[in-house]
Amino acid sequence: MRTKSVKKNRINVVTLGCSKNVYDSEVLMGQLRANDKEVVHEEEGNIVVINTCGFIANAKEESVNTILEYVDKKQSGEVDKVFVTGCLSERYKPDLEKEIPNVDEYFGTSDLPNLLKALGADYKHELIGERLTTTPKNYAYLKIAEGCDRPCSFCAIPLMRGKHKSKPIEELVIESQKLASNGVKELILIAQDLTYYGLDLYKKRNLAELLKELAKVEGIEWIRLHYAFPTGFPMDVLEVMKNEPKICKYLDIPLQHISDPILKSMRRGTTKAKTTALLKDFRHMVPDMAIRTTLIVGYPGETEEDFLTLKNWVEEMRFERLGCFTYSHEENTHAYKLEDDVPEEVKQNRANEIMELQSGISWQLNQEKIGKTFRCIIDRKEGNYFIGRTEYDSPDVDNEVLVDAKNFYVKIGEFVELEITDAADFDLYGRPLK
Repeated sequence: MRTKSVKKNRINVVTLGCSKNVYDSEVLMGQLRANDKEVVHEEEGNIVVINTCGFIANAKEESVNTILEYVDKKQSGEVDKVFVTGCLSERYKPDLEKEIPNVDEYFGTSDLPNLLKALGADYKHELIGERLTTTPKNYAYLKIAEGCDRPCSFCAIPLMRGKHKSKPIEELVIESQKLASNGVKELILIAQDLTYYGLDLYKKRNLAELLKELAKVEGIEWIRLHYAFPTGFPMDVLEVMKNEPKICKYLDIPLQHISDPILKSMRRGTTKAKTTALLKDFRHMVPDMAIRTTLIVGYPGETEEDFLTLKNWVEEMRFERLGCFTYSHEENTHAYKLEDDVPEEVKQNRANEIMELQSGISWQLNQEKIGKTFRCIIDRKEGNYFIGRTEYDSPDVDNEVLVDAKNFYVKIGEFVELEITDAADFDLYGRPLK
């Protein structure tokens, strides 16, 4: 028997996938609130909007399972309407409409005005930077560009997000000022490729100029860079990082692989020699920089020799932060024409080997921090610990600094000087200086 849903006309936005989806959900929620709609994030509501991810197999599976879960709730009367948006919907809309017809409507990544209309709201163009943030109050993501022009063979993002399109500096400054006025102290800059920023608008790579303008925003104390591309990296960014205290000495630069045959097949536009030289330049120009990278193992044609080259290089480079993923064979990508010839078990074993190696490197680097003092931001309290981060750590993916809440008190959302007293593979333990 169908039961009526309790929360009438309350819109629940469910976010899956990366920080770019988090940002898109926040913009959607800001628009809904400006239309006087009651909107919540991953809480109970009778209208559900699922912002999906369609990047790799695991993410697609999670998105489909979440859609099915809410369709079941709709059938049992727990919710009234289910809408689907985001990357999966952009990429597979006809298939989804056929396979899961009980969704009320599907929308793509650039369909925000139409989605709002379906929710009984108008798209308000004047809402520059108006968002309902879902992250802890002290940090927020700032999407500086959409889409990607890179030709990487394995990546489906251009299929889902389109060509690269930068946001004007003036708009990003206004958005940052609004975030700062709401208590945000840390901006995490995101895009498919930060280094491409400005080429379409200003006919040059203009990330350094953007950083200088954002650093002028009062209230913002940290600016962090995510998702840089190694080919054509604008070195003037490092000058700003070195000289402007607000720019965290941190760079997320997904390198994907290092074996020359694999890099060529991946269409990365670089070589092992060029990449190694670039990283050495980084460390020379900003000696205390933390470099985060991500790698893919099990790409078509990856031999034991290719993998050994990658593994030895990881050991040599001693990255401060590193993540490793198994290759996902994505239709309509250039690499889909290749045979997915590395068995799943081998892919997983290789990923485990890389992460085991990185665990040891991280432990050694963390031991060197014991006795040192770092300026940290406190994100939250969890169990018996306050959880903070140094400028060398990004939320959710990097090290955290744990402060024993039974013995010490620190204020959530504030900066505090912490002396590191102990260290594990991926966690630090600290105490506040009196």
